[in-house]
Amino acid sequence: MKQTMSPIRDLKPSLASLEEDVMSGLKKDQKSLPPKLFYDAEGSRLFNQITELPEYYLTRAEKGILITHQNDIATFIGSSSTLVELGCGNEEKISLILSGLENVSDYIPVDISLSALQETADKIKNDNPLLSVQGIRADYTESLSFLSGISQNKKVISFLGSTLGNFEAEPRELFLNQLAQELRLEDGLLIGIDLKKPKRILEAAYNDSNGITARFNKNVLQRINKELDANFQLNNFSHLACYNEEDQRIEMYLVSERIQTVEICGESFHFQKGERIHTENSYKFSVDEFEKTLHHIGLRLRKVWTDQENHFAVTYVEPLNV
Repeated sequence: MKQTMSPIRDLKPSLASLEEDVMSGLKKDQKSLPPKLFYDAEGSRLFNQITELPEYYLTRAEKGILITHQNDIATFIGSSSTLVELGCGNEEKISLILSGLENVSDYIPVDISLSALQETADKIKNDNPLLSVQGIRADYTESLSFLSGISQNKKVISFLGSTLGNFEAEPRELFLNQLAQELRLEDGLLIGIDLKKPKRILEAAYNDSNGITARFNKNVLQRINKELDANFQLNNFSHLACYNEEDQRIEMYLVSERIQTVEICGESFHFQKGERIHTENSYKFSVDEFEKTLHHIGLRLRKVWTDQENHFAVTYVEPLNV
C-alpha cells in the first residue's frame, strides 16, 4: 500500500537564484559564497559523513545531550505541546525529543527545501502514526510570521545544531528578536549552541584527517561548474578552516593556489595566488554571553544541558515574565 504523504503548507518563499548568489558574492572585494550553497545532494551526503568523524564533536555531543537529558528536556517542553522545528536536518535528533514526550499534539517542520521537508515529515509520521504532522515551506531567515496562530497549545520552537552560529552578530540578534515576538508567555525555544573551547579542538573539527570537510567545501565549486557551466579547477583551490580568536569564530575559505581566471556565465573572475573565497563563519559562544544577548531582547535562559566535555549546549529559553 502506498504511504500517504504528510501535508505541506507551501508559502512559496522567494528564492535567490544560484547565479545571483554566485555572481554577487564573487564580485565583492572579499570574494564569498553563501554557506547555503553547500547543500546540494552531494554536499548533504558529505556533511552526513562529517557528522560521523571522530574530530567532529558537534553532532555527537548534541545527540548525547538529547539522550542523557531526554526526560528533563521533555519536562520543560511539557505534554500536549506543539513542537516546531526550524530547518530539517537529521530527523534522528527530533525523533529523540519526540520519543521522550507524552501526548505531544503536533509536529511542524519548517524548511525552504520542499524535498527535505517532505522527507522529514513523512519519516516522522511513519514512526509516529498518531502524531499530527504538517510541514511549512518557508524561509525562516526572512520572516517568522507564519508562526502566528499555528497552535492554541503551548508551542516549543526547536533550533538545534549549530546553525545559530552561522549568523553574524546583528542578524543573529534580529533573528532571536523575531522569534521572541512570536512567543506567548507559556511558549519556549530549544536552541543548540556550540561552546568556546581550545583552538586545537575547534580547528581539528573543521580540518579532519580524512579530508571530508575539504571535499565538502570544494564541492561548492563543483556545484557551480555543473549548474552554471563554470570552469573551476578544483585542484587549483585548497580548503582552509581557521579559528579567529578575536571574533571567536571558525572561518572557512577556499584558497586559490595559483594566479588563475575562472569563467562563469560569460564573465571572467580573476584570482591571485593565495586569494580566498569566504564560504562560512561558525561563531562559538559562552553561556554567559548567550544569556546576556537573550536578556537584552526579552528572553531568559531557563535551562542549560551540556555534554560531559562541555563542548556543546542545548538550551531551553522562554519569554521574560515582565
